[in-house]
Amino acid sequence: MSVIDQIKAPIKTEMDSFESKFKASMASKTPLLDKITNYIVKRKGKQMRPMFVFLSAKLVGETNESTFRGASMIELLHTATLVHDDVVDDANMRRGFFSINALWKNKIAVLVGDFLLSKGLLLAVRNEDFHLLKLTSRAVEEMSEGELLQIEKARRLDIVEAVYYEIIRKKTASLIAACCAVGCASVTNEEAQIKKMWDFGEAIGIAFQIKDDLFDYQKQGLIGKPVGIDIKEQKMTLPLIYTLQQCDKATRRKIINTIKRHHNNPKKVDEVIAFVRECGGIEYATEKMHAYKAKAIEIISDVPDSEVKQSLNALIEYVIERNK
Repeated sequence: MSVIDQIKAPIKTEMDSFESKFKASMASKTPLLDKITNYIVKRKGKQMRPMFVFLSAKLVGETNESTFRGASMIELLHTATLVHDDVVDDANMRRGFFSINALWKNKIAVLVGDFLLSKGLLLAVRNEDFHLLKLTSRAVEEMSEGELLQIEKARRLDIVEAVYYEIIRKKTASLIAACCAVGCASVTNEEAQIKKMWDFGEAIGIAFQIKDDLFDYQKQGLIGKPVGIDIKEQKMTLPLIYTLQQCDKATRRKIINTIKRHHNNPKKVDEVIAFVRECGGIEYATEKMHAYKAKAIEIISDVPDSEVKQSLNALIEYVIERNK
């Protein structure tokens, strides 16, 4: 049994039922849309976000139809953002499969993303899940703000650590926070409990993004993705931000100049990666990632031990130990 299967054990029934419910939530009478949404369902990933929804619900109470709708809303939102991201990034591949824009071109991909977002809204409105819609809408707002803040700051390459955390809290962590809060809100209306699960998911989401940032500095072949991508895209991530804070002004200028003018030169990118490693950027970011992991575990420390809590802790561990 894989690690993921072990984590899913307490929610196996829910996860087994989820795929058909998620597929139904995307149903359309337009043949082209139906063809594309079928393609989306077939190339699903590890489904970590629905796992967070169901485990968070079961940590507090018993799953119900509202929990399934909440998981579908989150997955519709997540899928829509990925489809739109691939258009923005002009990416032809996603998880080893052709992206929607690669197969059906940009105009259709944008419309499919819009359709998925509308399906999530309608799913909530038709079932009067306004409490869940409020949480997912907050995530959409924060994700958009985070992306735009990153674009704004990337132009000048002047991101300090506090701004970096603000970007990833909004851009990445807000969706995992919404997963945990939506799961909780589907089984209880206790505001303090729902906020607690939002904070829990936010801490995990920040750790998740720092782990993603660290991949950029690993040795080639050790992970399931190329290295140096963030530097080539002129993204300021934690290992690099820390390294620039430790440099003298002349060295800092030199590194920023390399990222601005030579980010497409593999040799220059490798030099930046080597410098970040030498200056302790990897160790610093790893330490911060573990601090956020500890924060997440601490938030649910007062919850009685159970198979569900063990699975949630194992999922946190998986987030920071994964290799892709």
